[in-house]
Amino acid sequence: MESILEPIVSSPKLNLYLKQLQDIVNDENIKRQRFYQDIREDQKAEFIKGEVIVHSPVKIEHNNASGLLYTLLKPYISLHRLGFVGHEKILTCFSRNDYEPDVCFFSRAKSDLFTKGQMKFPPPDFIAEVLSPSTENTDRTDKFIDYAAHAVGEYWIIDPAEETIEKYVLKCGKYELPLKVRTGMINSDVIPGFGIPVRAVFDEDENIAALRKLLSV
Repeated sequence: MESILEPIVSSPKLNLYLKQLQDIVNDENIKRQRFYQDIREDQKAEFIKGEVIVHSPVKIEHNNASGLLYTLLKPYISLHRLGFVGHEKILTCFSRNDYEPDVCFFSRAKSDLFTKGQMKFPPPDFIAEVLSPSTENTDRTDKFIDYAAHAVGEYWIIDPAEETIEKYVLKCGKYELPLKVRTGMINSDVIPGFGIPVRAVFDEDENIAALRKLLSV
């Protein structure tokens, strides 16, 4: 049992707390179903703690970083038939919240179950979020906690302003930070054999060189 629950469970008011929590959950479920009905393919929107978050357009640095990472991941995953890679508009459904990660990867164990026309997806195995002023707090708090709680094995936080990547790996249900880099190589623990120069996420020439190396067989 998590320590935060101990005073609630030991309280004589446990059932009253449970009733209040259930009312909150029921209200959120109603809002969530409305969210599924109202979201459009042309907007990036997430459902977080009962609120619909519609994202504003991103800066070019944000777009470039997510696009360059996707450019490396997609052909590599396809070549080795490792699973499925999503970019920007993949709605991933967690137990309470719904997110559209900037880049995400699903192993074959999950992607082999995907069907034609599918629009809602399970928690991925790997997620990369590119920071922006409006999303950094959520990326580092709610998403950080939620991704770990739902066994997203690896989480990269990419800062396009500082041109750094933080690599978090899931250990015993919590994220550890084995690496924060601006240069050198970064290797995935979750995606077999995937390793790239950090600069390839921020520089197009480096990206092209890294892509050629990844796809050389």
